[in-house]
Amino acid sequence: MKIFSPALSRLARLRYWRIEHWVSDPFAAQREVLQDLITHGQYTQFGLKYQFAEIFNIRTFKATIPIQEYEDLKPFIEQIMNGEEAVLWNTPIEWLAKSSGTTSDKSKFIPLTKESIEDNHFQGSKDVLTNYYHALPDSDLLTGKGLVIGGSHQVHPIKDDIQYGDLSAVLLQNSPFWSGFIRTPELSIALMDEWENKIESLAQSTINEDVTSIAGVPTWTLVLLKRILEITGKKNIKEVWPNFELYIHGGVSFTPYKEQFNKVIGPDCNYLEIYNASEGFFAAQDRIGEEGMLLYLEHGIFYEFMPIEEYGKEKPITYGLNKVEIGKNYAIIISTNGGLWRYLVGDTIQFVSIYPFRIKVSGRLKQYINAFGEEVIADNSDKAISETCSAMGLSIKEYTAAPIYMSDQNKGAHEWLIEFDENPKELEAFTFLLDKNLQATNSDYEAKRHKNIALSLPQVTAVNKGTFHEWLKQKGKLGGQHKVPRLSNERIYVDEIKKIHQGLK
Repeated sequence: MKIFSPALSRLARLRYWRIEHWVSDPFAAQREVLQDLITHGQYTQFGLKYQFAEIFNIRTFKATIPIQEYEDLKPFIEQIMNGEEAVLWNTPIEWLAKSSGTTSDKSKFIPLTKESIEDNHFQGSKDVLTNYYHALPDSDLLTGKGLVIGGSHQVHPIKDDIQYGDLSAVLLQNSPFWSGFIRTPELSIALMDEWENKIESLAQSTINEDVTSIAGVPTWTLVLLKRILEITGKKNIKEVWPNFELYIHGGVSFTPYKEQFNKVIGPDCNYLEIYNASEGFFAAQDRIGEEGMLLYLEHGIFYEFMPIEEYGKEKPITYGLNKVEIGKNYAIIISTNGGLWRYLVGDTIQFVSIYPFRIKVSGRLKQYINAFGEEVIADNSDKAISETCSAMGLSIKEYTAAPIYMSDQNKGAHEWLIEFDENPKELEAFTFLLDKNLQATNSDYEAKRHKNIALSLPQVTAVNKGTFHEWLKQKGKLGGQHKVPRLSNERIYVDEIKKIHQGLK
């Protein structure tokens, strides 16, 4: 591995001029991406249907192609899975990423082309390293190994030349040979499906490695790190891996977990957020310790941003980068070199800066509570619960919340199910402070809570340990990128999780 490290580090550092190029001229970068996408797509079935050959500007592109959700593209994707060519993209599609999603039991199959794998996912990962080296020029990151806590790495054949797996499986199968020298664990462990055994194998196999970075979802990463401390008897991860310097996270908000990671890992660790999904590698933090991820504008994705109040309209308005505003919630819409066209991802984002364009993920279009006009999104709830835990010296593993609907006898309220590391001694005090912090971060919620006119004090239940783990297991969503829905406007998840909590008593 030492043979490759200096060369890889040097190449990563040399890439920075290219990043500066598209950061300084974002509109030209996006126009060039769209032109390239249209060129690839014009002779596909989708391109012929929507007359790509007649599209010469962004206005026509938006007027011609309706916004697509997964169900709209599903017939085309099924054709690809049946072996048809030139359906959504003009080069062969040999891989699909299986994504189960958080709010649905149905699997989604996202096409992955050679271009999307190499020019988006791999290039995005390389640019994470480039920006990290630019921020910390003296870093020795690649002198050790990166521990990647991915999902299930099993791949499954569909046709002779078409396979599917989760995103980490596909990327692993297509990685260059030298990547094995800078990552851990070995393939036999990375390929394991059963997560409870996988965590144990990960812990045992990596303790004696020189791990300098970890990438993974916070919940499972914490489980692994705590197990490693149990095995070694060390106080923190820096005692296990003295050269450890970076934790890369994504998929869920890091806010509720930051304090726990500081304790478990130890001093002098850098944290870096990425926004990487099956549909594409969209953004990554380029300034260590500062909020916001740099939007990747030259990686085969053309972006549109739809104000969330437009969702559900017959002809929703979308904006380009030239019209976005800081702090406003947008649904992100993408056209990609993987053959997705005006595709509604389902995430909501906010811009934290423009020129350069940096974003944060604020929630999901279908993960919110607005039963009483309070418009609470995951960004609000994450912030409120983090501030409450910090003030009371608590930490959580998972949480979810949903409305309690009004009845003849009672006003409405929010019900929170929280799995604490250690339950608070005064749950009522926790509830009052959580309510206060949520009012401070969301004025609509504050207005509905005023004098208990529309909303009563939240109801908080400290669920038994293992409740969320068991719920995910029953759903077949244990491990990897699978996440507990933070908020729901319906009570389906809360009621299911409450039953498990009661069964664990």
